[in-house]
Amino acid sequence: LELYEAYADYHTMMDLTEALVAGACMEINGTYEIDYQGTALSLAPPWRRMTMIEAVRAYAGLDFDQIKTDEEAREAARGRGLEEVPASMTWGEALSKCFEAFAEEHLIQPTFLIDYPIEISPLTKIKPGTGGRLTERFEVFIYGREHGNAYTELNDPMDQARRFADQQRRREAGDEEATLPDNDFVEALEVGMPPTGGLGIGIDRVVMLLTNQPTIRDVLLFPTMKPVDKD
Repeated sequence: LELYEAYADYHTMMDLTEALVAGACMEINGTYEIDYQGTALSLAPPWRRMTMIEAVRAYAGLDFDQIKTDEEAREAARGRGLEEVPASMTWGEALSKCFEAFAEEHLIQPTFLIDYPIEISPLTKIKPGTGGRLTERFEVFIYGREHGNAYTELNDPMDQARRFADQQRRREAGDEEATLPDNDFVEALEVGMPPTGGLGIGIDRVVMLLTNQPTIRDVLLFPTMKPVDKD
């Protein structure tokens, strides 16, 4: 499920995500309290909202508010035992990798993980007061896995062009996940785009959660790997 809402931001998208998933849970199960694969979960609003920096501080013991430079971030990540810390890794990339390695699995109860580094959020508006390092983006985690992604859309064409140029440099340096430039998109932003919130929810994962199914294959309408009975 993907949507955009004009004159909204990532806070609006959090409220909408919470209402959609919790409302579906109540409609299907008659309660916000569910058991998923032996783990008790409460989808009752409001859900916890935690910054990526707070999550890494809590679960990895690293305080990126006190880590200022790229080199300090690389040293902290290596010291914590993060594998593959290249010399090109930035502060934001180190923060993101530390979250994935040490914190993500602990987000069992519904949690909005907010304020992502700019390096991994090329289409997202910068969060004021963060020195240009963090953006107004979130992912929602339940049972240690991501169920949705959203952000305040970047609607500044000059900033977007700079972001695409940076992503192109990263791609040329070997980052296969870097976003390809989109000049048509930049041109469209030059015409004009209002403040906007964008949201994507993984419907299959939500169905897994609300029906207590262990794998995504169990909820797909047309499973591509279903065994064929040749008899």
